[in-house]
Amino acid sequence: MTISELEASYPLYCRALRLLIQEGQSLRKVQRTVCWSRLESLNACRPRQYRNPEHLYFLLKRQAGLQSDSSAVRAEPG
Repeated sequence: MTISELEASYPLYCRALRLLIQEGQSLRKVQRTVCWSRLESLNACRPRQYRNPEHLYFLLKRQAGLQSDSSAVRAEPG
């Protein structure tokens, strides 16, 4: 797979990573996926443009946690 093909599919890999996180998959399980290896390849080839997949994992995991926390606050009767 070429770098340009990887770059074109970057949003897809990020979406797949986000879905795995929403399913509650552990970091160890996520690291064995195709999307993880493609994100690693992008980071290795263009580290200034593409973040380390582990960093992305924790960033997306934190965002998912913040979203669920904020929706719980809004759902409480005032």
